[in-house]
Amino acid sequence: MYETSQVLSIAAPPSLVWEVLTDLSSYPLWNPFIPACSSTLQPGSSIKMSVKLFSFAQPQVEKMREYDEGRHFAYSMIPVPFCLSSYRSHDVESLGGEMTRYTSVFRLKGWMSRVVEYVVGRRLKNGFGGMSEAVKRRAEELWVERRSKSNKT
Repeated sequence: MYETSQVLSIAAPPSLVWEVLTDLSSYPLWNPFIPACSSTLQPGSSIKMSVKLFSFAQPQVEKMREYDEGRHFAYSMIPVPFCLSSYRSHDVESLGGEMTRYTSVFRLKGWMSRVVEYVVGRRLKNGFGGMSEAVKRRAEELWVERRSKSNKT
């Protein structure tokens, strides 16, 4: 099994962090790892992504598995029986006030997970870590911007 996860405290309300994660059409503006993404986010639907593991983005199509509005969504690759399966999740939790805990998990299972880890494990860790940091940065920037606008009115 291979897993990489990140848990970040974000200085923005959970609703805004959720907005950043689920506004897939805005990914090109801030997401260095998945610069393009489209889906209805409904369980059973496809999630189509461009994933930048190397200097170029490559297409990846997975299936939405779980969706709990404002709190959690997860998707996975179409498994290769007995060889490789994946699980990717995003969780948003209030820490009170205007603070949010964001948890990002990516997991591979099956005998091929060791091969994938050997070949691109560091790139996956850096990619998912970079995306998580970008979620934090984007949400915090939007929160400062929106608070500033509301203070002017």
